[in-house]
Amino acid sequence: MTSAGREPTVAVFGAAGFGGALSARLLHRHPHFVLQAVTARSDVGRRLDHVYPHHRVPMVLEELDLDRHARVDAAIVAYPHGAAAELVSELVRRGVRVVDLSADFRLRDPSVYERWYRPHPEPDLIATAVYGLPEHYRERIAGARLVANPGCYPTATILALAPLAREGLLADVVIDAKSGVSGAGRTPTDRTHFVTVDENLTPYGVPRHRHTPEIEQELAALGAELRVTFTPHLAPLDQGELVSCYVTPAEPVQASDLSDLYREAYADELFVEVVASPPGVRDVRETNICRISPHVDERTGRVIVFSAIDNLWKGAASQAVQNLNLMFARPEGEGIS
Repeated sequence: MTSAGREPTVAVFGAAGFGGALSARLLHRHPHFVLQAVTARSDVGRRLDHVYPHHRVPMVLEELDLDRHARVDAAIVAYPHGAAAELVSELVRRGVRVVDLSADFRLRDPSVYERWYRPHPEPDLIATAVYGLPEHYRERIAGARLVANPGCYPTATILALAPLAREGLLADVVIDAKSGVSGAGRTPTDRTHFVTVDENLTPYGVPRHRHTPEIEQELAALGAELRVTFTPHLAPLDQGELVSCYVTPAEPVQASDLSDLYREAYADELFVEVVASPPGVRDVRETNICRISPHVDERTGRVIVFSAIDNLWKGAASQAVQNLNLMFARPEGEGIS
């Protein structure tokens, strides 16, 4: 409840995209939040359930009008990188609590953001943002005005490597990641066209993918200062993501110790499952779950950690709602489990 004793109102800005539309679906059905408005920069005037029938959200996509649409308690902003910052800044200035799905406030150093993206349009707001990985920052998220929802690849990767990072066991890491085409957004490109993707598997963002500094930033926050090799691949799937991490440990690791380390690290986490067998993307489809499987290669001494999420759910929309739940003192899994 808000201080006025009513259920909090929420708007989704950018609801015509994949992440925004799913956010609207989850909030429309949420037992606590009231979805008050959905805006878009395309498909204005169409009902969201006509654009995405399977989401069943019978609301009209409206053109942004902050004088009307900022009269809410919270918002999910699902704009592209670089386009979100100014809207986020204005919403925060008007007292709206925001979860931003873009990368505009994930990186804590404006100069790093500029190297990987462009000059930051709202650098003064960066220091106020909390990185929205609940498993690491839930107490700070609860009091935040602005939460920077993590990228899908960093979500899966950081959760996969965090137990090793905390123990000082990361000497070198190679990350091989594969994701469905929905991660590239709704507007198709030559790279994401069906004819290009079908029966194909393609690396991209080589050798410099923009999620690399986000992964390095969060591993450093856990005590592991290192450069990682990160290569994503586009897989012939609509959604789903599998990350394979190949770790050279700082000291030898026994399989039984590794299993204990991961099970203890995530014993109390509602949305992280540690399993013996390597997961597939179907194991976590349309859930907020990250399924992790750590292994020791006794021949080479390397540690291999597999991590699977749904890139549109835990990698975007359901994690955003998880963060909203924390921000409004609701059960973390409400509306997404």
